[in-house]
Amino acid sequence: MKHRTFVFIGIAIFAVAATILISRQQPKTPLVPDFQSFAAGAERKQAFFDYFTPIVNTINGEILADRTALLAWRERKTDLSNHEIKRIQTLANQYKLEDFDVSQEADWMALIQRVDMIPPSLVLAQAANESAWGISRFAREGNNYFGQWCFSKGCGLVPKQRTEGEIHEVAAFGNPQASVESYINNLNTHAAYQGLREIRATLREQDKIVSGVALANGLGRYSERGQDYIDELQAMIRHNQLDRLDPPASSSTN
Repeated sequence: MKHRTFVFIGIAIFAVAATILISRQQPKTPLVPDFQSFAAGAERKQAFFDYFTPIVNTINGEILADRTALLAWRERKTDLSNHEIKRIQTLANQYKLEDFDVSQEADWMALIQRVDMIPPSLVLAQAANESAWGISRFAREGNNYFGQWCFSKGCGLVPKQRTEGEIHEVAAFGNPQASVESYINNLNTHAAYQGLREIRATLREQDKIVSGVALANGLGRYSERGQDYIDELQAMIRHNQLDRLDPPASSSTN
């Protein structure tokens, strides 16, 4: 079992707020297909990608709307309203940054580094890898497509081959979208993936594509397989041409 260690004054702000509102008004996630009903190979892969790509794009869109707002607020950090400060503090809490201080540039930099999208190619490759293209027990029974663990009794599904004395369960989610949201938040917040976030920040500074192949290099602690796991994810991305789904640098929020 793999081990899992577990976002111009006036007119500009109004536009950002409108963007956030629109991004939140997305249709509900469609019912998850029975991926076992599709023939293994190209047919099942296509069904898997067709289902999850819109989910990933919706979640990333919401994160990038928050990032746009955050960058605008940072530009006028000495002239923020109480409502704006409250919203920023909510984001800091969501992204697990304690004692965020709007007067401290280091705090802003840390939050901006976390509030960012995960390339669709990487999300899809990991989901496919961890869930066996949606047919694993944990995907079917717990909507868990990323092998995420939890540690309180009854929080998920008990692995059949769990070592005696261990207490972890494989987390259960109400729907696949919740699984994707939890996974993205995990990569954006956990100390184990600081390297991934630094790779992403460097790519943004250089105005390069934030690609799944590049960010996969920051997942050395996602699996006990280490570099072999990273190599496998990168091979999946290339073989399935998933990198074509990653937005170009010019369309992302720096």
